[in-house]
This record gives sequence, C-alpha cells and structure tokens, in this order.
Amino acid sequence: MRMRRPSTRGILKRALFTMLSAQFLIVVALMVTTKVRKMMRGSRGNDTFPVTPPAPLEVGAGNTATVYTYGSDLFEDMLAAIGNARDRILFETYIIKADEMGRRFKQALIDAAERGVDVYVIYDGFANLVVTPSFLTFPAPIHVLRYPVFATGWRFFSPRQMGRDHRKVLVVDDEVGYVGGYNVGSLYASEWRDTHLKIEGPSVWDLDNAFVDFWNLRRRKRARMLKERGDASWEPQIRAHRNVPRQLLFPIRGMYIEAIDRARDHIYITAAYFIPDRDILDGLLAAAARGVRVRILVPEISNHVVADWLSRGFYSQLLDGGVEILLYQDWMVHAKTATIDGRWTTIGTANIDRLSLTGNYEINLEILDDALAQHLETVFETDASNARVLTRTEWSSRPLVAKACEWILAPLRPLL
Repeated sequence: MRMRRPSTRGILKRALFTMLSAQFLIVVALMVTTKVRKMMRGSRGNDTFPVTPPAPLEVGAGNTATVYTYGSDLFEDMLAAIGNARDRILFETYIIKADEMGRRFKQALIDAAERGVDVYVIYDGFANLVVTPSFLTFPAPIHVLRYPVFATGWRFFSPRQMGRDHRKVLVVDDEVGYVGGYNVGSLYASEWRDTHLKIEGPSVWDLDNAFVDFWNLRRRKRARMLKERGDASWEPQIRAHRNVPRQLLFPIRGMYIEAIDRARDHIYITAAYFIPDRDILDGLLAAAARGVRVRILVPEISNHVVADWLSRGFYSQLLDGGVEILLYQDWMVHAKTATIDGRWTTIGTANIDRLSLTGNYEINLEILDDALAQHLETVFETDASNARVLTRTEWSSRPLVAKACEWILAPLRPLL
C-alpha cells in the first residue's frame, strides 16, 4: 500500500502553525517572567534616576520653550496652568490613571469649568480600558471625546481606522501648550523617565490647531464644533508634524528620514520602543558609514517586553554598522526625542515603530534652534550616565536560545 506524500499546502500549514505556536509560547513566557521580576523588585523607596532641571529657552520670534524630564515637575506646572486658565482648556491624553495624580487633574479641569472656562477633554478608549468607567465621566459643561476602542460598521476594516489616539497635548488660553511622552498618573510622576516640552508664545497655535482639527474630525454629530482661530504668524523654526490616519497622512516618519539624511556630525535618539522600518534603519546605517556618530538610547527592560525583544532583532545590524546602543538601567525611559548636529530637535509623542509612524494619531514638534538642541544633548548625556553601552562582544555571546527567540519573533515587527 502506497503512503500518501504530504502536500506542499499541508507542509506550509503545519510550518505556519508551529511558528505561531512558538511565538505565542515565547510571548507568554516573556510576559510571565516580566511580571515575576516586577513583583520581586518591589518598592524603589526614595531612589530615582538622574534628571536635567527645566530651563526656559528663547526659541524663534517670541517663543519660550522649556524641557521637562521629571514627571512631578511637569505635572505641577500643568496643574498650575489649568488653575490659572481664564478662557479655554484643551486637554488630550492617551492614558489618565484613576490614581492620586489622575484625580488631581480631573478635579482641576472640573474646577476650571465651574469658574466659566470652556474645557475640552479627549482620551483614548482602548488605552483606558482598565480605568474605572466612572472616573472617565466628566460633569457638564465639560466637553468629552472618547476615541473609540473599535470603529463601527464597515469602517472597522479600513486602515484609516486602525490607529490609536496616542497624543498627549494640553493648551491653555492659546498662550501655553504642552506636548511630549508623558501620560497622566502617579507612576509617571516619579518612576518613568520621559520628556515633555512646554511652549509659550505664538507657536502654541500649532498645538491648539492640532487639537481643534482632531476634535472636529472625530466629534459626534451633536457635539459642539470648535472654531479654527487662524494665525497671522509663521514661525519657520518650529513646525508641528501630525500623523492623521483617517487622511492617510504620516509626516513624522518623513521628518525623521530627512533629518537623518542631513546629519553630518552626530545623531542622538532616545526611544522607548525602537523598531525601525527599513528606510529609517538604512538611513541610520548610512549616516554611521559616512562618519556620523549615531547613538541610540533605549530602556534595557521596558514596560512592553515583546517590544524589547523585537527591538533586539536590530542590534546586530546596528552594532556591525557602527551605531552605539545605550541601555537605560533600572527605570523605564519613555521619551520620544532626537537631536542632530546641535541644531535640530524633535520632541513629541511618536515612537520609532510602525504603530507610531504609520498607524496612530501622533504629534511631534520639529525645532531648528541651537540652544534647544544643545540642551537636549545635555539631557541625553544625563540619561547616558544611567545607561550602559552594549558592546559587540557582549551581544555576540548572548545565549543561543535568545538568538532563536529573536528570529522566531521577528515576523511580528510589522504589528508593532
């Protein structure tokens, strides 16, 4: 009796099933290991990471920029701005925790509305699924837009509806604006190293307009429409780049590629999750090949362990190409910043991964200013003092099982 040879389709199905099963098991193992590690680590007490004190800098025509690298400093300043609001508050966040800090922000917004300030709030529904729904209920007359967890109807399958609202923006009275990586919560106040930028002056309009456009694009039919106020000034040194999935606009990726191609001396990037696409990776390697010092600072262990392992899949190419990798120790670094040649800076909400660069609603400011770029270099060096440099020898000697896990997980990169 002749035995039937397995078909090519059958072999492919079994190979795919084996790969998916292996990926699932690795992801579960990584998540469990991370959970156990956090439980064993316990409280950090009064320990903290090195920070760079905020310092206001004049940027462009009539603008003042202040960089915040410690959450408590930022949150107190934001709460003071909300407390002094006279006309309008535009508050947008990816996450707002129902903890002490989150309650302070919520109460500050309620207090502002009660004294006659127009208050608008946007938050992402998916990112706040674990937050008690009652906490995310704001009393009238506060206007609230909850970015939905899923698009409704046939739009669910549209690539225009796949992204999250990952932006973190606060604008008060069109006079002061904040943008950066910080979500709102007690954890972020003292246990995460992040970066936010405060702008005072004419360029606040860019953040104001970004909020207004998003509100009007996503608001419910019966919700109030925000008026666009327009602006007579054009500030060439400060530009806002906004990813708008619904319109298939993703300029932040292009901003990075162009800036990297211009580099002549050095590139310093701080990234919470570094999973570059082919063009950004090639741009960094090309820069290093022409003599540019490329330094990338990432958390050694982030809050998303799968993202860590996907990022590690690029380390061999980067190290072989002369790129320096700095691993931030003991704490989560969540910043999304870069500075090039002491002239160019970007600070915003977009990570260097597919979700941020070609999926989510994001906003980054691009600033051409020597003083601000040099300040960001100081921030980078301060962070580097709490990081270790990954050597090629160390990376080559990692266990074989780690190399196998990186290879198995590599197909997941397009998802993140």
